Amino acid sequence: MNKKIRFFQSINFKIALVFALMLLITLEIVGAFFVRQLEQQNLSSFKQQIQLPTYIENSLSDQLVRNNTSSANSRIKSILSDVNNSNITEIRVIDSKGTVRGTSNVNDQTVVGQKTTDNNIKNAIYNNRSYQRDVYDTRDNTRYYVSIIPLMSSSGGNGNSLVGVLYIRASLEGVYQSVNSITLIYLSAALIAIVLGLIMSVVISRAITRPIDEMKRQTVQIAQGDYSGQVRVYGTDELGQLASAVNNLSVRVEEAQESTEAERRRLDSVLAHMSDGVISTDRRGNINIINSAAREFLDVDEEQAENASLLDVLNIRDRYTLRELLEDQDEMTLDFSHEGQDLILHASFSLVQRESGFISGLVCVLHDVTEQQKEEADRRQFVSNVSHELRTPLTSVRSYIDALVDGAWKDPAVAPNFLHVAQDETERMIRMVNDLLSLSRMDSGTTKLEMETVNLNELFNYILDRFDMMLKTDDNPQKQYHIERDFTDKDLWVEIDTDRFTQVVDNIMNNAIKYSPDGGTITCRLLETHNQVIMSISDQGLGIPRKDISHIFDRFYRVDKARARAQGGTGLGLAISKEVIQMLNGRIWVDSTEGKGSTFYISLPFEQFDEEDDWDVD
Repeated sequence: MNKKIRFFQSINFKIALVFALMLLITLEIVGAFFVRQLEQQNLSSFKQQIQLPTYIENSLSDQLVRNNTSSANSRIKSILSDVNNSNITEIRVIDSKGTVRGTSNVNDQTVVGQKTTDNNIKNAIYNNRSYQRDVYDTRDNTRYYVSIIPLMSSSGGNGNSLVGVLYIRASLEGVYQSVNSITLIYLSAALIAIVLGLIMSVVISRAITRPIDEMKRQTVQIAQGDYSGQVRVYGTDELGQLASAVNNLSVRVEEAQESTEAERRRLDSVLAHMSDGVISTDRRGNINIINSAAREFLDVDEEQAENASLLDVLNIRDRYTLRELLEDQDEMTLDFSHEGQDLILHASFSLVQRESGFISGLVCVLHDVTEQQKEEADRRQFVSNVSHELRTPLTSVRSYIDALVDGAWKDPAVAPNFLHVAQDETERMIRMVNDLLSLSRMDSGTTKLEMETVNLNELFNYILDRFDMMLKTDDNPQKQYHIERDFTDKDLWVEIDTDRFTQVVDNIMNNAIKYSPDGGTITCRLLETHNQVIMSISDQGLGIPRKDISHIFDRFYRVDKARARAQGGTGLGLAISKEVIQMLNGRIWVDSTEGKGSTFYISLPFEQFDEEDDWDVD
């Protein structure tokens, strides 16, 4: 009696095993080469995809050389937000001093203005060289590709110069996931081929059950959301038709799923790029969708907002109930201002309603109206100030004129004094109207500057000489003062509008004389540093209280209103001075200690100028 050969001892199994091993080795060798080539190709393609267009790099370079850091940072943020490359995780712009000027990460804007701590960025700035490297972040177990590109600018006139670097950080997980997915598919196909070869060489009967097993696996993949596989069709019999039906089902389900995902991604993209905040709730008022703008407005993260009540997030529970919002969708204004930041939001509500009339939720749209509210308040304050400032001299003029009409003009002792007061008040109103017209033209941008290159040392000295001369020619001056000069010996040539700059210095000098004690010293300094000309005018007056320093350049603002009006001030001189200096691309500020005096500073851009350049002949 022959001993029954077990299946694992049969020649059929051994032949199938040898065939399977040979097939496995062959497929592994081919697969290793294929996967390696695929990985290199995908990495190369990925690195090309994350390269930014040249015009974006040029735009960023132009912003880094601008003097107005705040405006440049705002423009850099706008440029980075316009970059639509889903492969890039984060883009940072760092200037040549190592300061972060902008980042595309809306959740990490606090790094703007800080010094970078990345040694690779510092080396790229110091060595003026590009840097590329694949790194592994242990914090989130993610592989990244980092590219640091120098930003060059030729605006200086001395050839290209480094103005900063562009830091691009892109996650490589998608690339490796794609490679791993293809590798998995390849290995699965290899494994299936080996199994099929083994089964075909051992048991022919498995040819009937094999398609059924494959269809079962495919349906399981469909249930798990994987539609990548296809059932092999072996013939046109019932099993072949069933396999074709499963494949068609897989394709249809995949198309429907992709359509749903595309719509969801489109909605997410629209919500993410909206400047207005959008919040969607369920019928109980719990938040199920909130975009990034709304989270930023309300200062909440996604985890905090998820399933939270809309009434709590908007902080209106003490004023409204959910039923009131559902029954009457009134618009409202919400004040989220806090120390250091003003934020006023306009909230509008609408219902999410089915065709049957069933209310399934509520949508709230938040619009930032902070600037509108501020402009409206400034407009009301401006009208109030103008009305108040004009009412005082008009009332005074009317009172004196009424007295003259009533017969005071016949009294030679009082009539000239009354007329003199009316004349002074009229002149003050004329000066105020002229100042208002100047500010209006500056606000509308219609003011034209007559720019010319002048020696600031000589111009400043000439203006101060006029004040010395007024004191010498006045036989009975109201106040004695002494002007002390501290100028650099170097000639400082700057491009300015001479008349308007003289107006600014006159305003500051007149204030210094008004508020200095009799016999006080007014110190005027002029120096050059870091491509800037710094002027300062210091007095020994009463100084400015700390609470008033931030408002000293506001229109109609006076620290001592009664004294300023008595001395004929309009409250617009420093406001005009600030506008003029800003038109000259400069900056004006004040440093004051109450009881010890004030110092006004003016900073103007300065470039080295050689007088011999004007005489060069080609």
